Amino acid sequence: MTTYFVTGTDTDAGKTLATSALLCAAKKQQLSTLGLKPIASGSRTTPEGLRNSDALALQAQSTPPVRYETVNPWAFAPAIAPHLAAQEAGAVLSVAKVTEVLQQTLHHTQHDLTLIEGAGGWRVPLNAHEDFSDIPNALQLPVILVVGLKLGCLNHARLTAEVIAADGLTLAGWVGSVVDPEFTANQSRFDANLALLNATLPAPCLGIIPHLATPNAAQAHPYLSLTPLLNAPTLHQEAT
Repeated sequence: MTTYFVTGTDTDAGKTLATSALLCAAKKQQLSTLGLKPIASGSRTTPEGLRNSDALALQAQSTPPVRYETVNPWAFAPAIAPHLAAQEAGAVLSVAKVTEVLQQTLHHTQHDLTLIEGAGGWRVPLNAHEDFSDIPNALQLPVILVVGLKLGCLNHARLTAEVIAADGLTLAGWVGSVVDPEFTANQSRFDANLALLNATLPAPCLGIIPHLATPNAAQAHPYLSLTPLLNAPTLHQEAT
């Protein structure tokens, strides 16, 4: 079983699209898959309880099927920073509590590929003293970085890669997601930006997802490759 933590250069960088597309690509190769989004704000009320659209997208790409609560054990209604949403809901989030739940899930529902999606960027707060980045650090997970391709992404991507390395974790790969179609208007400039990212990020590119009219896993997965992950030594490592 292989588990990766998926982070982004910022909020709305395309993490869920990239995560669900990678899972979809794995399913196409007959691999068992599991997508987890342990903490999600911006959830809607349903007869079954709070449901988050990102978590539902990951649940849809998980095979064999899993319960929603497995994918998203902490769901909050307001579309605000998760630590603030948790405070307003009277919930107490901690790295110890979140990693305990994740470890139980990983132990009881082993899959060929498991992707754990964070919230926002690398240093999003979990509480007053801990960050989301402390979760993959506690589990010692390799990281996949989703780069929201727009003006400013070179700085955001390189800084995020640097802090992941400074935290002692391995960047296993990165995915580019075009969030601003104007960023691709000049092809030579766009190619130059991608060339710089490829030259400076210390991990292989898993693919570039263009700006899609209907952004979903089925449309996005053909643009991605699992080969760098399948060939990586971390493929057969199990989070403990």
